[in-house]
Amino acid sequence: MPNKPLDPALELPPAQVLPEWIDYNGHMNVAYYVLAFDKTLDRFCDRIDVGADYVKRTNQSIFTLEMHVHYRQEVLQGDPLRFTFQLLDADDKRMHYFMRMYHGTEGYLAATCEQIALHVDLGSRRTAPWPAAQRERLMALKAEHAALPRPAEAGSVIAIRRKSA
Repeated sequence: MPNKPLDPALELPPAQVLPEWIDYNGHMNVAYYVLAFDKTLDRFCDRIDVGADYVKRTNQSIFTLEMHVHYRQEVLQGDPLRFTFQLLDADDKRMHYFMRMYHGTEGYLAATCEQIALHVDLGSRRTAPWPAAQRERLMALKAEHAALPRPAEAGSVIAIRRKSA
């Protein structure tokens, strides 16, 4: 098995490319990359106690405000996937994070996903401050991840790049 690429970010549970995720090009469809990242984010949310149990208990949740996905190399049916999570920033109501999807055995970077999420009160459907315990967990992770290199793709702008004449 090839060596895993060095990635100091938080390792999250693996997944596998399912048959229903394959499109007519014979590789994982773009929508399922987003689904795989979303399911991975659920595991992170469970870890900091803002997952499904938190929603039931508090009637608060997180909503995605913005997302940028970079597709680097295709994955195929049955391929194992490995994910990492890096918290880039957080404040009283938001978190900005970066996830990477790797081929689980070959080790190549398949895709990245950068997102900003809002903490929301589901009763009012408005942003709300993180509760103290969740804010503390986020700020501790933010401090820990502050030493990590910022991903090159973070904050990228989408455009057709022209070669100068």
